Amino acid sequence: MELPPIVLAGRAVLRKPAAPVPPEEFGTKQLKRLVSTMVAVMRKAPGVGLAAPQIGVSRQVIVLEDSEALMSRLTPAERAERGRVPFPLKVIINPTLRVLGASPPDAPGAGRATFFEGCLSVPGYMALVERDLSVEVSGLDADGEEVRWEATGWPARILQHEVDHLRGTLYVDRMLTRSLCSNEEAKLWIGRPVAEARAALGV
Repeated sequence: MELPPIVLAGRAVLRKPAAPVPPEEFGTKQLKRLVSTMVAVMRKAPGVGLAAPQIGVSRQVIVLEDSEALMSRLTPAERAERGRVPFPLKVIINPTLRVLGASPPDAPGAGRATFFEGCLSVPGYMALVERDLSVEVSGLDADGEEVRWEATGWPARILQHEVDHLRGTLYVDRMLTRSLCSNEEAKLWIGRPVAEARAALGV
């Protein structure tokens, strides 16, 4: 099967809200074909998540998966700091995201974390992005069965990133702009404390 290319930043489909999948499409070959194509594109990239707009389809469909192989370059300490753990394939359609343990007004930044983040639709670059540490998503699978998932740490970051795609939002809209790095330069900072990168880059 020939896979579609990943749509890159600048394409309008990435900048408008995706349409919900209507009830009559659940369980159809068409929807299941879209999901299987998305999974194949994500794995080939390789990536840990993909939204339908990233292959040019304006539908509220996301797929996510993280494996030991994809995090093999991280040390145990780096994994722990990020809260990065493997999780099996998730298919979530028409997702609704809810932040868990939101910060009280007198504790800005509590319940959030800042790390470097990249995107398959913005190749070659990374930047620091602040995300909520714990979120819950509810939605449906390709058969229309209810899906609910509480995610923390890195899985929560991936989930927020993909749901953003369905809203027409890219990580560059949320990034700490002075931290934008080429992937080559980002290698200097990935294994170091975020505070060190922020200080050096004037963030």
